[in-house]
Amino acid sequence: MEAVRPTASEFAARHWYRLSPLSVLLSPLSLIFRAAVALRRLMFRLGVFTSASAGIPVIVVGNLTVGGTGKTPLVLALAAALRSKGFKPGILSRGYGGASASPRAVSSGEDAEQVGDEPLLLAERSGCPVWIGADRVAAALALRAAHPECDVVLCDDGLQHYRLRRDFEIAVEDERGAGNGLMLPAGPLREPVDRRVDAKVVNGAGHAAGAFGMRLAAAGLYRVGEERERVAVHELSGKRLHAVAGIGNPQRFFADLSRMGLAFVAHAFPDHHAFRAGDLEFSECDRVLMTEKDAVKCRRFGRRDLVALRVEAEVDPALTELILKRIHGLAPA
Repeated sequence: MEAVRPTASEFAARHWYRLSPLSVLLSPLSLIFRAAVALRRLMFRLGVFTSASAGIPVIVVGNLTVGGTGKTPLVLALAAALRSKGFKPGILSRGYGGASASPRAVSSGEDAEQVGDEPLLLAERSGCPVWIGADRVAAALALRAAHPECDVVLCDDGLQHYRLRRDFEIAVEDERGAGNGLMLPAGPLREPVDRRVDAKVVNGAGHAAGAFGMRLAAAGLYRVGEERERVAVHELSGKRLHAVAGIGNPQRFFADLSRMGLAFVAHAFPDHHAFRAGDLEFSECDRVLMTEKDAVKCRRFGRRDLVALRVEAEVDPALTELILKRIHGLAPA
């Protein structure tokens, strides 16, 4: 695997995940940001800023840091777990990267440029109603009006969207942890590391005491645009492979491919990158490998040489049990 030039987010991460001269220089700004965050939370506690209820239990899956940590796969896993227990979950998402700001439903096969990559993936993988909107309260109420059978809401991201009352908060982190422990812009933290949540989930091999473990397991390769057409690893043997990743932590995806025994040229793109056809034009290339989140944006190109890797979150089942205990009696019968 060849080395690649760092993206802007990777360049920033070099300073966020260690104490560099730049992060030290920016530390006074992080103190200002921390004060602003604390003031905002206080305004909600005092009732100066008001929050609203969705009328059914709300479970928020977010993170305290900037960047992808595995929230969307965790939402998919929790949706499946809740459905197996008899619940009928609905899913909310901001719709990052989409063109729509007003609340709206997301359906399988839509254009990711209109609804966002993660909501589209959730709609196609979860089997649950998925709604997006910049205003989570309005989106939650619209979801409930359209699907009165829903008895619990899973919110993909939105830990800092306090206007929507929540009954259970989950903060997800990966092997990078809290980085240098500083808040934006000197570090990766959007909220203080000691911010209390109901559960912390660590995506990676090891996790700290008091946190629930999670790992993303490879669940097979398929041809982009033809999800039922599986691609075996041995079919890629001897092929000239390139791999692209427009996610928060592209190195995780590249590491997954390496563990599968694949040799490839890696190309990291910014998170939620809006791929264009030219981004996937590589010399000496037989197949282009990508994440599912990128695949929903690239299938419109109609190319037969694009292959996506499906991953599934394997989560400590104790997390589901804790959620069920917490929301017991809150969901309407």
